[in-house]
Amino acid sequence: MAVSLSFTFISTSIKADFAFSDEVRSWHLSELDLLFNRDVITFFSSPELDNGQDNIHPHITSCSGEKSHLCLHCSKTFTDENTLILHQKTHQGEYELRSHLRTQTGGKIFNSGEKPYRCPNCDKGFSEKSKLTRHLRTHTGGKPFKCSQCDKGFSVKTILTNHLRTHTGEKPFKCSQCDKGFSVKTTLTVHLRTHTGEKPFKCSQCDKGFSVKTSLTAHLRTHTGEKPFKCSQCDKGFSVKTNLTAHLKTHTGEKPFKCSKCDEVFTFQSNLTTHLRTHTGEKPFKCPHCDKTFSRKTTLTNHLRTHTGEKPFKCPHCDKTFSRKTFLTNHLRTHTGEKPFKCPHCDKTFSQKNILTSHRRRHTG
Repeated sequence: MAVSLSFTFISTSIKADFAFSDEVRSWHLSELDLLFNRDVITFFSSPELDNGQDNIHPHITSCSGEKSHLCLHCSKTFTDENTLILHQKTHQGEYELRSHLRTQTGGKIFNSGEKPYRCPNCDKGFSEKSKLTRHLRTHTGGKPFKCSQCDKGFSVKTILTNHLRTHTGEKPFKCSQCDKGFSVKTTLTVHLRTHTGEKPFKCSQCDKGFSVKTSLTAHLRTHTGEKPFKCSQCDKGFSVKTNLTAHLKTHTGEKPFKCSKCDEVFTFQSNLTTHLRTHTGEKPFKCPHCDKTFSRKTTLTNHLRTHTGEKPFKCPHCDKTFSRKTFLTNHLRTHTGEKPFKCPHCDKTFSQKNILTSHRRRHTG
């Protein structure tokens, strides 16, 4: 727990050893020489005891030198009171501290891990009232934090803070390894893993690890076959939302990204970037096992499996596994009987595109 410079001593029935660890309590009592013979330290200002504060302030200064404002939770010191107050919030808010004290005076101590604040709509419990308040918005849809630049509302203040940076362009979270900056701290955390190679999210079905939890979630669908993202225009389903977004543009025909070297247009900037390499000859993706280079990362990923022998795509109907998703897709049609490739010259249909291509040569010669 934390204490500001304006802390005071008051007399209650609560013992000091409840408030602090033995180490912090012993240090505090010895350093302050028991200026006040009281039993507990409160964690917020008491205007009635301003005279007592005048005596405490110079004593703390003499103990700690220039940084006279001490946090009794972690022993950090600060040069001014405002910085200390901000620091205190990293431990717990003033509201939670007062609430905690009230539970003590009522003779009820919440053990570590106890969740006394219950949601009336579901069975979830929370250790702090503020967390319950935030959770309730998932039921009510309340978004009290409004953006001053646009009409968007948010259920959590920190999300609004992150959103505002899309307007200001501010990127306060800097990578210590390169020059990149980020508007959200979690994005920096994910980025740092590109330097460290850390992949903390492990697949329970195979040995793959991922740097981002969403990538693991998407990967798991290659095992389950789940496709939760449905197209509203047709019956197609997708395992990843970005694939649905791309598919929807096949209905609208939208292709806003135009190549400056030729007349090709693309639905996504990433597709244009890849296409430009056909003009420049750039192949930035290098195999660490041989001298081959590739213009696309996905092509490198597929190539790497020729070295590792990895076959992550498993058929849910039989024991066969495949190194590429397209191979699995083609194989699945042997189970379903699907033949989506139709010859424009006759009524024949085929399960694979390359078989249709061979068939069409019979018509064209």
